[in-house]
Amino acid sequence: MTYTWFLFDADDTLFDYDKAESEALSRTFAQFDCVFDAAYLDAYHTINAQLWRDFERGAIEQERIKTLRFERLFTTIGLRSAPDAVTFSARYLENLGNCAYLLDGAETVITALRGSVHLALITNGLQAVQRPRLERSSIGAAFEVIVISEEVGCSKPRPGIFDVAFARMGQPRKAEVLMIGDSLTSDIKGGSDYGIDTCWYNPNNTPRPTDLAITYEIRALRELLSLAM
Repeated sequence: MTYTWFLFDADDTLFDYDKAESEALSRTFAQFDCVFDAAYLDAYHTINAQLWRDFERGAIEQERIKTLRFERLFTTIGLRSAPDAVTFSARYLENLGNCAYLLDGAETVITALRGSVHLALITNGLQAVQRPRLERSSIGAAFEVIVISEEVGCSKPRPGIFDVAFARMGQPRKAEVLMIGDSLTSDIKGGSDYGIDTCWYNPNNTPRPTDLAITYEIRALRELLSLAM
């Protein structure tokens, strides 16, 4: 198959979200003069991941995630004299947006692909995080189209966000577009349901599901280069 567009997810596909999350959280605790314990990160990761899963299935508004995750975290860890969740969230998002860490191979692969295929980014992330991070990264300028769920009012796996992406991409044929991402529930399901080929980035060798159409499966980003030939 010859593709003219590669449509990438951002977090945990190109950007090292776990590293950014850890640094941003510890930095924000320090800014509020709160002692940060490593166990807090595990608690936050669990809470945050569940809320984003709820968002994917339409059970919560994206705006509510910003503060609810910290309200739940402070309760879970029993933080005395907890900071205001709204203020804490704003500082955390600023810190997270400053953490433009890329996964191994991301810069090399995006640089190699640029010029061979058109590149687009489609993410369920927050504007205050994704825009600054892309601007600070070495790959941000490579993307001709950037679609952020918070900006367009729709998220993966719903077709609406893909409608926005395709409109901005100039309505290419679906057969010419490849969706690349790590999330089965948003990236792969969303792409498959929309009728485009998908490439599951699976560096941890997670067992492949039998109930989801996956066109390609890769362990390393460099494997994408063979799909752009």
